[in-house]
Amino acid sequence: MNANPDQWSEFDLAGHPCEMFEPANPRADGLTLIYLHGVRLQRLRDKPAFNAAFAEHGLRVLCPQTGRCWWTDRICPDFDLAITPERYLVDRVLPWIAERWGVGPPKIGLFGTSMGGQGALRFGFKHPRFFPVVVGIAPAIDYQIRVREGDPILGAMYRDAEQARQDTATLHVHPLNWPRGLWFSCDPTDVRWHESCERLREKLTALGIPHQCDLATTGGGHGFEYYERMAPAAISFLVERLQAELRRV
Repeated sequence: MNANPDQWSEFDLAGHPCEMFEPANPRADGLTLIYLHGVRLQRLRDKPAFNAAFAEHGLRVLCPQTGRCWWTDRICPDFDLAITPERYLVDRVLPWIAERWGVGPPKIGLFGTSMGGQGALRFGFKHPRFFPVVVGIAPAIDYQIRVREGDPILGAMYRDAEQARQDTATLHVHPLNWPRGLWFSCDPTDVRWHESCERLREKLTALGIPHQCDLATTGGGHGFEYYERMAPAAISFLVERLQAELRRV
């Protein structure tokens, strides 16, 4: 099944732009995905590998646009001065999905790329009840690197690099409370972010937290060439693990 561009639409969701993909033949079980974008704000509607995977699996996909917010629970001047990206996702996006499609956890999978990849992992560790299955493709986990480099947006959100480090996905891992479906990947040539993915893998392994990761497949470094290479495996994982969640209910 091929995705049709007309299946994408854009609308306002609680004061912010949002895109959604509605397949011609949506799944009977209602499985839905939320995509968290990266810092370059690139969208999925023109990415063929993702579109093909969405259409093949009959997935509805919601893509909030929140600026270079790093998907944190801090006010970000590039997003909104009244609500954090995390609260927007939990308090605005999830209720919208429930109202529009009649879908709620555990039928919702969360995934992202780069900035959004770390956001998906971070939200999964903080809110596994809402997001029991999460995927991070090339997650930019140790974003305190950018604070040290003088990133003005992160600099407005955090006092210093150490405060940012304390808020990263790896530091939100809890040994007794984690998403049951957890997958992440990073190209080994992605020198900026691969090390932090290795560090996350080591921590999860040490704590005995089940997870899957691919830190060996290469193909483009950090960017959509690599993201699209990993898209089939990432989307298949989300579908399989969400189906497993439904069998638990």
